[in-house]
Amino acid sequence: MNCRCAWVGEDPLYIEYHDREWGVPVRDPQRLFEFLLLEGAQAGLSWLTVLKKRARYREVFEGFDPARVALFDDGYKARLLADPGIIRNRAKVDAAIGNARAWLELQREGIDPAAWLWGFAGGVPRHNAPASLADVPAATPESVAMSKALLGRGFKFVGPTICYAFMQAVGMVNDHTTDCFRQRQVAALSVVPRP
Repeated sequence: MNCRCAWVGEDPLYIEYHDREWGVPVRDPQRLFEFLLLEGAQAGLSWLTVLKKRARYREVFEGFDPARVALFDDGYKARLLADPGIIRNRAKVDAAIGNARAWLELQREGIDPAAWLWGFAGGVPRHNAPASLADVPAATPESVAMSKALLGRGFKFVGPTICYAFMQAVGMVNDHTTDCFRQRQVAALSVVPRP
């Protein structure tokens, strides 16, 4: 039996997420946008709550295409707020739409959002190898810097803790504990083979 990070628990959805996604480096802009919005939606809730609603989020948020989300009007927003398949919090829905617009503004300025976000991690994954969950910080100087930069560009629900959870989710940091079978597997994903 594989030993996993202590936060995983027994839910099959959580296990699947941990074993296949958490900490795996993501560089695709649309997937990064998805995680940024979902991490914001999680604020004050469990990640499992978000995972259970993720499929519906993908449907109603147009596959997390920022160009489409940015066009959501008041009528569509009202439908979102009535949809039990997502987290029906007005501030979070407003933030998702506003964040899509801020994302597009980065692009209009000639900034690649994926490269920009990865810049806060130095462009490469950091492997922390914590011994236990107690050794994993809630925020780091890098997540504080990311939060400050995102807030400065008009993003919402991007505090330092949310940014650190985002960094963990998209593999900017590998916080799988040393007793977790995924720790070494995820670390190996960022090793560039020599020619």
